[in-house]
Amino acid sequence: MISKTNPLYIKSDLLLKEIYILVNSFPKYEMYGATSQIRRSALSIILNIIEGFARQSPGEYRRFLLISFGSLKETQYLIEFAKDQNYIDEVSYLKTYKLSEEVSKILWSIIHSKN
Repeated sequence: MISKTNPLYIKSDLLLKEIYILVNSFPKYEMYGATSQIRRSALSIILNIIEGFARQSPGEYRRFLLISFGSLKETQYLIEFAKDQNYIDEVSYLKTYKLSEEVSKILWSIIHSKN
């Protein structure tokens, strides 16, 4: 398994935990909509990183990182959507979106270093 001290693992794990806290402010009627979707997309980020690493093939790892990057972009959109719908306040939005950008930069740099 990827090391729990790996910066990508640390930031992705933290983002997932922040998302799970964030959705507590979403309205109940979003339970099967935005709440469920943002949880799944954030979970997909770290799970694809872990699964790709476990494949022990540089090509497979890169492929899973690309999938993870797509899930990250989905998560970022849903963070913006939550702010636009007033499900979260500006402080929560900025904190979570900033963390997602940190994950994005790490992911993008790893993806492009594997060419």
